[in-house]
Amino acid sequence: MPARPSASRRTVLRGAAVTPVAGLGLAACSAPDGAASADATPTAPVDLGAESELTKGDAKLYREHNLVVSRSADGALKAYSTVCTHAGCPINKLQGTTLVCPCHGSEFDAMTGKVVRSPATEPLNELPVKAANGRIVAGPGA
Repeated sequence: MPARPSASRRTVLRGAAVTPVAGLGLAACSAPDGAASADATPTAPVDLGAESELTKGDAKLYREHNLVVSRSADGALKAYSTVCTHAGCPINKLQGTTLVCPCHGSEFDAMTGKVVRSPATEPLNELPVKAANGRIVAGPGA
């Protein structure tokens, strides 16, 4: 049986150079802090501010709570988690009523939570929200 040729120095060095680059590709599909794609939903009611700050047909992003709240034309409130359903990245940009994920460019309708641009395929998770005493309150018990 003939002997197998050993790897050349060039082959070994090329493999060593590619390994870190492959790791970057895997890291690109995780949340920026390396966390899994767990949804960060409030565990208690969160006061988001004055109800008057959100007009009909508009949406407001609450980055510090990973939430977006919208008010439909009929005045109804809706709230969604702003943790992207594709790779768990926190969404930090709202253009009009479109949420834009910074990791891979997925876009979501802030009024419905539906995906409007892939790679995400699942809608955002809806959260309880209500107006109480002139304030917007989201999370459990809302």
